[in-house]
Amino acid sequence: MKVPLPAPGSNLASGILGMWKLRSRVDVDDAGEIRLDPFLGRDPLGILCFAPTYFAAQFMKRDRSGPEDGLQTNLGKNNSNAVNGYDAYFGDYSLDEIAGTLTVHLEGSISPANVGNTYIRDVRIIEKELIIQLTTAAVDGTAITRTLTFSHID
Repeated sequence: MKVPLPAPGSNLASGILGMWKLRSRVDVDDAGEIRLDPFLGRDPLGILCFAPTYFAAQFMKRDRSGPEDGLQTNLGKNNSNAVNGYDAYFGDYSLDEIAGTLTVHLEGSISPANVGNTYIRDVRIIEKELIIQLTTAAVDGTAITRTLTFSHID
């Protein structure tokens, strides 16, 4: 069940600039059930950095004390691979202010399988929060909507 986002606002290009810290990452299936991502866990850490045309992203499973699980191999469409509970990538991006979408092109990544991939996400900025939403799949192939909420780091 896709959580509705508000209509796209103006000034997305200037509003997205800077550093953002992940506050929440929620995966929901079409029935409205919350799905757990076993690779990054229930409450991962994350940070995004946006310059005028380049970005960098890092996500980490909060507790990485268990045995290493290697490369995530059951990748859902429109999603990057994590390695041992960690996902990091960077590249260039563009925004469609009217559609409220962010298109990222990965130039580098912790996982070689991600390099060269392009992903499109819905994006909104509401006050000092950045909301990114995408459709992908859970480990078992079930369609999910992932909603990430970030706070701006002043």
